[in-house]
Amino acid sequence: MALFARRRSVSQRRSELAIVIVGIFLVGCRPHKVPTELSLQLTHVPAADPGGSQRTDYIEGLAGGAKPGQQIVLYAHSAGIWWVQPYVAHPFTKVQADSSWKNLTHLGTDYAALLVELGYKPASKVPTLPAIGNGVVAVVMAKGEEVAPITPHVIHFSGYDWAVAAAGSNRTGEPCSYDPANASTDEKGYLHLRMVLRDTGWTCAALNLTRSFGYGTYRFVVQDSSHLEPSAVLGMYTLDLGARAFGGNELDIDLSRWGNASGKNAQYVVQPFYVPENVARFSVPAGVVTHTLRWEPGTASFKTVAGSDASPGAKVIGAHDFTSGIPAPAAETVHLDFYEFHHSKNIERHPAEVVIERFEYLP
Repeated sequence: MALFARRRSVSQRRSELAIVIVGIFLVGCRPHKVPTELSLQLTHVPAADPGGSQRTDYIEGLAGGAKPGQQIVLYAHSAGIWWVQPYVAHPFTKVQADSSWKNLTHLGTDYAALLVELGYKPASKVPTLPAIGNGVVAVVMAKGEEVAPITPHVIHFSGYDWAVAAAGSNRTGEPCSYDPANASTDEKGYLHLRMVLRDTGWTCAALNLTRSFGYGTYRFVVQDSSHLEPSAVLGMYTLDLGARAFGGNELDIDLSRWGNASGKNAQYVVQPFYVPENVARFSVPAGVVTHTLRWEPGTASFKTVAGSDASPGAKVIGAHDFTSGIPAPAAETVHLDFYEFHHSKNIERHPAEVVIERFEYLP
């Protein structure tokens, strides 16, 4: 019995050893996943501009080793504060499949990018940048490029000076490039805004008044816009860029079908647009039309009439009064923006132009 027991014990040990060897072999045959090294970089940093809240430029970088769902949060430093970019309502920048990322930022003295986990909630402004941890995976910072002072391109239209955009905007959630050459006036003083294909791609046109008016009547006389393709947008609106947020301080007259070829081609908006009661859509026929916004405490009244004469007898094309969510005057200016709606299913792009004959302001 003892001999049998001893032989059984040896047999068991041999079996256990064989199991261990097989286990080691199987582990050794498994494919090993080599960890990808995390690398967060800034590849393009905008110019340093301590008072750059009215100007934007592109900031770019790489997020090598970023996991699915991780995103970039951008900050610009100005007046002792780090401000989330490009807008409080749009604080995230997507990391592309090739690890690159790109977005707009308002100008500042320094710039920073944070790689964050899905679900991270960035602060709109902070005295110091967040440290790694609590959803922040990596942080990179750089000083703005030292360049000669930038003199904004200004054109004179309807008796006022307008600063012409030279960088970009992301009003539709995706960056649009702007070229000052796409905005000009002719011998009659009419303003021409164009979308043109250049070496850098499709470029748009935008400009804003260099002064603020507040409450009063804003009037725009626009030549035929019915020919515009469904993805083209002409925006005429008041906006306080210094608020550093999209919506809530903006009143719009938009001429666009927003990619829907059979849709109505105009709308009045009290931002934010995603509140159904804040949008009134209508159709603008061919020919010259006059769009008017009367902004008063608690009320924004819009009207569009045929022709260039806004007298009481003019044919009314559209009208709507808003009495909810009306902003109070701050540092807003009038903006004119002619751009491409990137979310449109219309993949055809052709050069386009709109002409604004006149702008008027009446207290």
